[in-house]
Amino acid sequence: MAMGKYSKLEGRKSSSYCSTVTIVVVVALFLVGVWMLMSSSVNHVQKSDLSSQEATDGARQNLQKSFSKQFEDNVDSLSESEDTKKDDNDEQSKYSENNAVEDDKEEKSETKSNEDNNEEKLETKRNEENNEEKSETVSFEENNEEKSEIKSNEDNKEEKLETESSEENHEEKSETESNEDNNEEKSETKHNEENNEEKSETENNGENRESEISANEKQDDSHLKESTDERSESKEEQKTEGESDGNREDGDPNSEAREIKEEGGEMNKNEHTESDESSGENRSDSAEGEKISKDQDAGENNKGSQDNDQASNEVSPNGGQSEILSESTTQNGAWSTQAVESEKENSQQSSVSEGQKEYNWKVCKTTAGADYIPCLDNWQAIRKLPTTSHYEHRERHCPFEPPTCLVPLPEGYRRSVKWPKSRDKVWYNNVPHTKLAEVKGHQNWVKVSGEYLTFPGGGTQFTHGALHYIDFIQNSVPEIAWGKRSRVILDVGCGVASFGGYLFERDVLAMSFAPKDEHEAQVQFALERGIPAMLSVMGTKRLPFPSSIFDLVHCARCRVPWHIEGGKLLLELNRVLRPGGYFVWSATPVYRKLPEEVGIWKEMSRLTKKMCWDMVTIQKDKLNGIGAAIYRKPTSNECYEKRNQNDPPLCEEFDDPNAAWNVPLQACMHRVPVDASVRGSRWPEQWPQRLEKPPYWLNSQDGVYGKAAPEDFVADYNHWKAVVSKSYLSGIGINWSSVRNVMDMRAVYGGFAAALKDLKVWVMNVVPIDSADTLPIIYERGLFGMYHDWCESFNTYPRSYDLLHADHLFSSIRKRCNLVSVFAEVDRILRPEGKLIVRDDAATIREVTRMANSLNWEVRTTYLENNEGFICLHKTYWRPNATETVTAAIV
Repeated sequence: MAMGKYSKLEGRKSSSYCSTVTIVVVVALFLVGVWMLMSSSVNHVQKSDLSSQEATDGARQNLQKSFSKQFEDNVDSLSESEDTKKDDNDEQSKYSENNAVEDDKEEKSETKSNEDNNEEKLETKRNEENNEEKSETVSFEENNEEKSEIKSNEDNKEEKLETESSEENHEEKSETESNEDNNEEKSETKHNEENNEEKSETENNGENRESEISANEKQDDSHLKESTDERSESKEEQKTEGESDGNREDGDPNSEAREIKEEGGEMNKNEHTESDESSGENRSDSAEGEKISKDQDAGENNKGSQDNDQASNEVSPNGGQSEILSESTTQNGAWSTQAVESEKENSQQSSVSEGQKEYNWKVCKTTAGADYIPCLDNWQAIRKLPTTSHYEHRERHCPFEPPTCLVPLPEGYRRSVKWPKSRDKVWYNNVPHTKLAEVKGHQNWVKVSGEYLTFPGGGTQFTHGALHYIDFIQNSVPEIAWGKRSRVILDVGCGVASFGGYLFERDVLAMSFAPKDEHEAQVQFALERGIPAMLSVMGTKRLPFPSSIFDLVHCARCRVPWHIEGGKLLLELNRVLRPGGYFVWSATPVYRKLPEEVGIWKEMSRLTKKMCWDMVTIQKDKLNGIGAAIYRKPTSNECYEKRNQNDPPLCEEFDDPNAAWNVPLQACMHRVPVDASVRGSRWPEQWPQRLEKPPYWLNSQDGVYGKAAPEDFVADYNHWKAVVSKSYLSGIGINWSSVRNVMDMRAVYGGFAAALKDLKVWVMNVVPIDSADTLPIIYERGLFGMYHDWCESFNTYPRSYDLLHADHLFSSIRKRCNLVSVFAEVDRILRPEGKLIVRDDAATIREVTRMANSLNWEVRTTYLENNEGFICLHKTYWRPNATETVTAAIV
């Protein structure tokens, strides 16, 4: 069968060989007998050489074995003797040990055909060597001091036997084999003419391998030998592994995963030089999913070798259904061979996918510089406002075309201080603003201390520390019960958010907000400290929250004129405050007797009475020299119905209290829910029971994923607990000790945030405006969040979050949003060295990967299966050199 391969070499034969064809035939018959006698001794020498020679002789041994086997095939064709067939099989077995096909996908009956293809590859290399060595015959004769012409092919054959017996001089052996090859080719010419049909089939089977050899023809001999030796060693390792693990098709499927990891590691070391070959070999394994894991955090997940990879089962709400997904994760940076297939697939799809254009990133050139917030720094729109009397200039004015440029980094920016140290100090270069320290330093807001900004924990109303002030409030009204009854609160006009920062010690989450105003970077200070905060203002529009969600609202000298214009601003707090919740007003009108303060106090007293708020207590804090009035919202409509005047008026029935995105403020009050099955009719469970228990009012609703809402709630929570514990915490290259500020960009029930409850992190749960309105559920379970439209920029400073989580966000908004601008916003709010986790369909994962690569982000983990994907990205400090002037953001 192997003889057919030689007929294709006829065109290469020298014309001098044609004159000796007849002699060759006679000599070949003579050599058959000689070879049968000598083959056993030759085999013994070859087997010994494989274990004793240096790595550079590996190629010679493989070529010699190939030659011997092919010669025996010719003998078998001529004589059909049983002994020769036995020798042939022995040689095939030895050859197969060193030249096994790297990925045997054929049936067992075709094994011999595949081995022949490998033989053809080596034989072709040998023949090409012969063509180059024909011109060296004279040199060969001189090296052996023969200096006379070769008189007969028989002499050469005798010389071959001597050379094979000794093999002491490797260089002489190589030259001798070349002449032997030439003689054998002559003897086989006639037989090749009789096997044209086999030749055609063999040529087709070996076409790809011959093209590989052709590409390497110009390499020197030493490189060829080294490469052949490496392949031989690799094949021996694969065969050994295959013998221990069993047949790939019938054995343990985990053996395939181990092979993928080992081959992937070798590929990574050689910089993907064999990527095309690996891709072809593993194409049939694509159904197992595509997996890339690359851990580059020093000391984060260096827990051992590639054998530490683990598989985890997770409940995955996929396409609106809650299903079981077996997800493999890699802990220790081993690149699988499927990574090559993924890259090749990405390359192929790049010609048809809409996101395949090159990304031309530039740095935003704006007045705000490193603190640029597109929807709050749109000076082109602000200059056109007819009035700013209601703080319209502090509200959102988003540009018509969202920017696609990147916000620059402050000079000297470095990784943020870790929590809890960050509560007390941050790097000055990260937030290089001193105005607030100059104005509020005496109130212990913030101070400059060398390369740090320090926060003594004070505030305007608690200069002696927030913890004393927090205890003062609870002592005033013990029913507040920090961390039990009162879990989620709203802090209006938060300053640097020290109040919210110290409430963590009482197991309380505070949604702190303040405008971007003359109190320079106050919210940015809070976020840099690791304290939840957002930019907003009590202006002309509703806050981005549903109704009846906060257990308590706090205002400490928040400078909001609650009493003006019919109490419109205080009525907005009434909308978001839970029935039975408390309003803590710590302000000068409570305890000062100046005419202005006295007037404000009278107006507030009149307004709160008409709103049916109960005045619970007025207490003074002697240590800080302040006082606080604490009110409680009613839990029924009885007071509303008994009022002599409908002032403030009750809202119309059609007015939805949960509508909050770009909805103008209204000076009206919504009725308190009284139906026991409606949200707000009774207080949630105490913390932490409320985190895991479905809200009582979910029984009247259908779930987001198609099941009954309580079942949906439980399935979602179980899903995220499995994902977090089995994948996120250990398998994707995240050092969670460096993570503090987290955002779930598309929260549903808040299951992801709930699964992180035991970590020292807080999660901003964002419910997109075009998603199911599940934000009330998130608050009901003791978490917090807000509404947002991801086609616009988020109300936060650049570099606010350590980790962003996007579960099927990008695919859901790509039809109405420019994904490039969305990704630019992601880059804006994510800190350098921060992580982005994306779960989405495969096409979106590929597009996100391309955008991340164009930003020089690092891909830590990628997983694709059944058209669903997952990727973990690591943001770097890279910024482009080119700039883009944002005209709308220039003052």
